[in-house]
Amino acid sequence: MEQLLTIEKVLNNNVVIARHDAYKEVVLIGNGLGFNRKKGDVISFDHADKTFLLKDEAEKEQYVNMIPHIDEDLIAFINDQLLYIEEQMGTELNEHIHVALTDHLSFAIKRIQQNMQFSNSFLFEIESLYPKEYQVAKGVVKAFQNHMGIVFPEGEIGFIALHIHSAVTDKSLRDINRDHALISRLTELIEDGLKVDISKDNVNYHRLIQHLHRAIDRIHHGESLGDENKLQELLKAEYPVCYNLAWKLIKVMQNQLKKPVDEAEVLYLTIHLQRLTHTN
Repeated sequence: MEQLLTIEKVLNNNVVIARHDAYKEVVLIGNGLGFNRKKGDVISFDHADKTFLLKDEAEKEQYVNMIPHIDEDLIAFINDQLLYIEEQMGTELNEHIHVALTDHLSFAIKRIQQNMQFSNSFLFEIESLYPKEYQVAKGVVKAFQNHMGIVFPEGEIGFIALHIHSAVTDKSLRDINRDHALISRLTELIEDGLKVDISKDNVNYHRLIQHLHRAIDRIHHGESLGDENKLQELLKAEYPVCYNLAWKLIKVMQNQLKKPVDEAEVLYLTIHLQRLTHTN
């Protein structure tokens, strides 16, 4: 049975907001979908290439205000890329990506047009932590270059990957960036505490940031690693510098995240730190 909606607002030729009895307000996207339509017209879900709900009032207002100021061809192309992202990731995306990524890409294009430089200092870490999202983001950047002639700087791959990761995990970009900033701070403490310069090409650096990322996730979810008393005494005796530094890092995580940290995290951090001292 065909499901019908009533148009509330035509944002442009390709995007309309309509009302459905069950779903309330729905955003419908499709090529020429809004052409010659007006408020009160009846439209079917079948007419749209993509539909999504904007339950958050602030996001809805942002989307409604943003769309009329962005070129319609760009909106259509970004929507194509959102379908590509969903297909490549093999899962439905949190609908906030429609607002966040559209806003980000339109602003990124303006930066390019105005020759504004914008670097991404966490690019290596993003590629390491989110390899699938990073590869999909590379596909998006390549599509912009091939089909629209827009050449994004390499750092843009990382920003798009973060938006994808946010949409897949339902984590906010603010929380993701907060955790990245924490990892950067912990890395600086490690370099200072061990008196080393950690090369990002070092495989143990890759393992370290992976471990810090997983540890932060465990802290967020209140997960425990179990009791390792015998290992603790061994590591404390064999590697006192790394063991004490690991405790310092744990305290920083605890203070930053405002959550308790399983003491067993110290043991695994100590092992990673010892690997770094060995390779350096």
